[in-house]
Amino acid sequence: MDNPVTELDARFSDPNVQPTAWEEAQGVLENAQLSWLTTVRADGRPHVTPLVAVWHEGALHFTTGPEEQKAVNLEANPNVVLTTGDSTWNKGLDVMVEGPARRVTDQRTLELLAAAWRDKWTGQWQYEVGDGAFANDIGGTALVFAVQPTKVLAFGKGTYSQTSYVPQ
Repeated sequence: MDNPVTELDARFSDPNVQPTAWEEAQGVLENAQLSWLTTVRADGRPHVTPLVAVWHEGALHFTTGPEEQKAVNLEANPNVVLTTGDSTWNKGLDVMVEGPARRVTDQRTLELLAAAWRDKWTGQWQYEVGDGAFANDIGGTALVFAVQPTKVLAFGKGTYSQTSYVPQ
């Protein structure tokens, strides 16, 4: 997401505060060690789970096993929210990414993403690529999804602000 339309919501922001720059919000997404994925079950109930995600080429990527609840939920409804940030009240920046989760199966893209996971966590996350998915070191399959943002929200704390970013 390059050069999104950026808007400060004054209702939820301190007086005279400036919108959070997109580069700062993107930095939170790039550096986050943990995110929380919200999906919707077929019966409408929400499902939230922590996971590791990678920001790559304007989208946030995550993995799931084919039988996991989040994969089942995505079959019925691809719309998700990924949230990351700091659990403190008065400092940091929380960022939420909204959009549809689309399966990534392209071999070259998967290879780039496997390298991104490996690099981000200094080798702790090792994936091999094959058959349109990741294979992990214990013999499991991990489906890869990309969330191309339809909207991103950043919540500044300490100096309180709510900034939205929408692709142009």
